[in-house]
Amino acid sequence: MTQLGLPESIQACLFDLDGVVTRTAVVHAAAWKETFDAFLRERDGADFRPFDAAADYDEYVDGRPRADGVRTFLASRGIELPEGEPGDPPDAPTVNGVGNRKNALLLKKIHTEGVEAYQGTMRYIEAVRARGLRTAIVSSSANTRDVLRSIGAERLFDVRIDGVVAAERGLPGKPHPDTFLAAARDLGVEPSRAAVFEDALAGMDAGRSGRFGYVVGVDRVGQSDALYAHGADVVVKDLDELGGRA
Repeated sequence: MTQLGLPESIQACLFDLDGVVTRTAVVHAAAWKETFDAFLRERDGADFRPFDAAADYDEYVDGRPRADGVRTFLASRGIELPEGEPGDPPDAPTVNGVGNRKNALLLKKIHTEGVEAYQGTMRYIEAVRARGLRTAIVSSSANTRDVLRSIGAERLFDVRIDGVVAAERGLPGKPHPDTFLAAARDLGVEPSRAAVFEDALAGMDAGRSGRFGYVVGVDRVGQSDALYAHGADVVVKDLDELGGRA
């Protein structure tokens, strides 16, 4: 293992955004809860079963593209909605409408509460780049570029594969490995020589199925066992634990 805590063969590092680089997973979970609870209350009345911002978030929406998260969670409740169109208003009873309601709430929360970077991750990325490894940000979020700019981190990534790029290229989101594979390809690196850094179970699945050289699970919420079960080679609470120093 190198001083970065990675196998000697690794030439590139592929980082998820929410929960790995930025402390926004909790904001996402809150926006999903507010969105789904309002939808379920309107549909089922006052005795609706609320969205669990821990269990339901981890199982059905964390790391997935927005529409996939809507579809997957509602399917767990036996609910199916028409797809609608990407521009559907937030009150439309469609997959895209519910997703757009969540995104509007998320942007409002980010605007009012701000975005905070994990300093351990920032130090680690600086160390990775100082040692000549290439870097990519891989996120299902369509707001990735704005978030990176807000924390001054856009310069730290050679490649960005996010919700916007995935839509343009027709790439399925996590748990499929396609967005990570696209990042490795854009960096000119074989998947077996790239490391994936993820906090979501769907991201672990993507790292495993994509046959990447090393998969690092970042445990922010006490789900170490689940991260290992879904394919992590190692699990850390903070990337500082891997030992990298710029």
